[in-house]
Amino acid sequence: MKIRKRTFGLALYCGLLMLPIYWMLNMSLRTNADILGHFAFYPKDATLMNYINIFTDKAWYSGYINSIIYVSINTLISLATALPAAYAFSRYRFLGDKHMFFWLLTNRMAPAAVFALPFFQLYSTVALIDTHIAVALAHCLFNVPLAVWILEGFMSGIPREIDETAFIDGYGFPRFFVTIFIPLIRAGVGVTAFFCFMFSWVELLFARTLTTTNAKPIAATMTRTVSATGLDWGLLAAAGVLTIVPGALVIWFVRNHLAKGFALGRV
Repeated sequence: MKIRKRTFGLALYCGLLMLPIYWMLNMSLRTNADILGHFAFYPKDATLMNYINIFTDKAWYSGYINSIIYVSINTLISLATALPAAYAFSRYRFLGDKHMFFWLLTNRMAPAAVFALPFFQLYSTVALIDTHIAVALAHCLFNVPLAVWILEGFMSGIPREIDETAFIDGYGFPRFFVTIFIPLIRAGVGVTAFFCFMFSWVELLFARTLTTTNAKPIAATMTRTVSATGLDWGLLAAAGVLTIVPGALVIWFVRNHLAKGFALGRV
């Protein structure tokens, strides 16, 4: 009886979590007139026209391509920067290390709006406005501190004797770090990559402020559904469903590392 209650409670909880996604999928398979005309739990006359509009309109599908490009660049830069920094905080003690570590976290705590205007003026000066690298570098302001914080927790759990043994065996630091140390914290790397990807994927303020046309992300493109005649609910729902797909794929590929990372790491 107790197991049945737990199963029922878990099923109810999962159902409530999936309800918004199902409803968005339901709306994406209906026309705007159908959505506004009557309430329906499922599409009676399902149509793929909303998805066809997205995949055939360059302004729409280029938004997904732009988002994937700068998000991938940001994730790679954040990991490449955070891995050696986290190792330094984990293995060495130096003047002001704790203060610097806390200062990194304060950047993550600050609202993005505080940095939007300085970034815009800086990138306008160096001609980086409306480029993928501009958004990728701007997101590093928040992702690198988060990545350092997470990775430092994983690295601190690795015994220092492993480092010493590798150096005694003749390993140089680059070889040791890449071939021995990083594989030991691959769960932490997976968790860090997940958080960096998801933050950069859903962030809108920097992405919209620093882009105009060539690097415009899907989050900014979705505002096109608002017009003088109202909101195109079906098209917006279809775009929302497609926006969930990359995040779901990332979760699928790092699912094993993600579970271990939440159990062992500083998350």
